[in-house]
Amino acid sequence: MLIPPDGPSTTSTTLTSAACSPSEGVVLAAPVRDPQALLAGTLARLHATQDLWVFGYASLIWRPEFNACEQRLARVHGHHRALRMTSRINRGTPQQPGLVFALVAGGSCQGMAYRVERSRADAELRRLWEREMPSGVYDPKWLQCQTPQGPVSALAFTLSKRSPNYTGEIDEDALVRILRHARGRFGSTLDYLVETARCLHRHGICDHAVERQLALARRHGLAV
Repeated sequence: MLIPPDGPSTTSTTLTSAACSPSEGVVLAAPVRDPQALLAGTLARLHATQDLWVFGYASLIWRPEFNACEQRLARVHGHHRALRMTSRINRGTPQQPGLVFALVAGGSCQGMAYRVERSRADAELRRLWEREMPSGVYDPKWLQCQTPQGPVSALAFTLSKRSPNYTGEIDEDALVRILRHARGRFGSTLDYLVETARCLHRHGICDHAVERQLALARRHGLAV
């Protein structure tokens, strides 16, 4: 699997993976909503002659698992990156839930926009859906992304604050306990936070909330 190259690159690249695994925050249980109906609605919004753009804000940056021909630094307004989504399988367990990042209403978020050629868009979107939407927990939305080359409309997987997977505000003591103990099939919440922070730094993306969370982990001897 190839991850995006170091640094804030806007040159064309191909992102590949041998297999598509479920998203970091997905709970593999009975679907909250019909994922296939949501996919059909999203495909209907995809123009027959236009390339597909996808906005990544966390693990889609360092573990994209779909084929893209171009990537750009991008910012969306009206949503922000927040470590406020419960993970009971991938980064935690039902007994010790972990956390992953979600794209939540309010503020703005800098991440990466990936372009998929129209000829591959339907197939790649279906692959992406298997990873992100097996339970229908996210709200897929087309968001306006500002990039150095101009605006693009990109698909983003957002989380409603009304979702049962949205945690709301988490105090520092509770966050430290999660970072210390929560571990799932893909690793720990701490590993996920550290990898996201490292990847954002490589791309020149500054997220003060992520930096504060990483600093908190370091103060408690959990990260170097």
